[in-house]
Amino acid sequence: MRHALAIVGMACRYPDARTPFELWENVLAGRQSFRRLPPERLRLEDYHSPDKGSADHTYGTEAALIEGWEFDRVRFKVVGSTFRSADLAHWLALEVAAAALADAGFAEGEGLPREATGVVVGNSLTGEFSRSNLMRLRWPYVRRVVGAELLAEGLEEERVSHLLARLEATYKRPYPAMTEESLAGGLANTIAGRIANHFDLGGGGYTVDGACSSSLLAVCHSCSALAAGDVDVALAGGVDLSLDPFELVGFSRAGALSSGEMKVYDRRSQGFIPGEGSGFVVLMRREDAVAQGRRIYATIRGWGISSDGSGGITRPEVDGQLLALERAYRRAGLGAEKVALFEGHGTGTAVGDATELAVLTEIRRRAEEHVGHGLPPVAVGSVKANIGHTKAAAGVAALLKATLALHHRVLPPATACEEPHPLVAGDGARLRVLDHPEPWPAEAEPVAAVSAMGFGGINTHLVLEGEPRERRRAVAMAESWRVPSWQGVEVFFLSAAEPAAPTKDPD
Repeated sequence: MRHALAIVGMACRYPDARTPFELWENVLAGRQSFRRLPPERLRLEDYHSPDKGSADHTYGTEAALIEGWEFDRVRFKVVGSTFRSADLAHWLALEVAAAALADAGFAEGEGLPREATGVVVGNSLTGEFSRSNLMRLRWPYVRRVVGAELLAEGLEEERVSHLLARLEATYKRPYPAMTEESLAGGLANTIAGRIANHFDLGGGGYTVDGACSSSLLAVCHSCSALAAGDVDVALAGGVDLSLDPFELVGFSRAGALSSGEMKVYDRRSQGFIPGEGSGFVVLMRREDAVAQGRRIYATIRGWGISSDGSGGITRPEVDGQLLALERAYRRAGLGAEKVALFEGHGTGTAVGDATELAVLTEIRRRAEEHVGHGLPPVAVGSVKANIGHTKAAAGVAALLKATLALHHRVLPPATACEEPHPLVAGDGARLRVLDHPEPWPAEAEPVAAVSAMGFGGINTHLVLEGEPRERRRAVAMAESWRVPSWQGVEVFFLSAAEPAAPTKDPD
């Protein structure tokens, strides 16, 4: 088996999912982790406008957020000044990377071939905290503009100086002072370096930016390094903690955000709800993993990368995406007719969904030509419907979902597709969306595929194969009870010293 690369460890932290298995349970349940943006992340009073044409505003009000997470800097031996000087994306990535190594049997890095272990992280723009902290350095501009306006209003120069001195202290208070750690802590390329530094890894550590394909691109780069023999173990994944005005207003101006419910592969797809998180996998050549007795979740058979060329920077293109798919299957040495599950990019935008479904339909049509007969429609879904669009961390979230589908031999249900797009509905459709989980088809090989695309026209596609195991004849009871039902609501617990008196109708 050529290019057989084993996934031997996994970890993540996404909204309502502290582990890959919690993420999988949420997928089975059709859980959507969307909440109204809290003021500590974005003051909607300042930035929200229902008018989609309003400059410097966002019409979106919801996001999928990580709740209750605190970085344990004592465990990782990070001093307070260093912790405060670095964007939280650094610390989330380090923590999740450590969990992935532990899951692979390399807790605290013990047992790793350290000189031959590499780290590749997908990230764009570091995180919102770095951009926020840069406001401290913009104080001279603020002082100059405010001072000029106060003088123009007739205030005496001495009075203006006094007011500006007070304002400076108030203005700078939320932001940490610049230290010798601030530059490294505010850059994206040092996220991977921080992980390599913590575990004393010498196989190379760098960050790749393929926008929303970044984390799957990081996995592809790691696969190439393993296949070439450049490293023996690869830690690959992504992190994204960016939900600030730069991105939210920017996506609003592009018309990419959802103004209501997020629908994916649906006739009414009209935008996404943003999310955040981090995910990592630990990769080894399969023969090495078998020789060491490592648990193998799934095997990566092929991967492909392409660009849309002159098609566009932000608009997806069918031909460009097809290139990535063709390269992945050629490298894998198998055809798309083997795939039983497509875990798609699935942003929920009308153009993006329609383009991707056209690509998947075409690759299946070509597969039918290759085998000389028709094929049953293949399942398609997107984890973004559960955790929002986590951008630079989205591709690896999709990879985790597809890996666990293979590991459990279950085709997961598609969330947020109530009125399926014409390309996944009807007698002639080559794709389908599932309402409920199904056991892996008896006639199908355990093969799944994952896609991720990004701004700039970059496309990535990866082909996975499950480990040999007995065929499942039914979905287990523990999986069935998570299917959407009462889980579509939330329970709120209220308390008081005594029952309140009933209110009277004012009329």
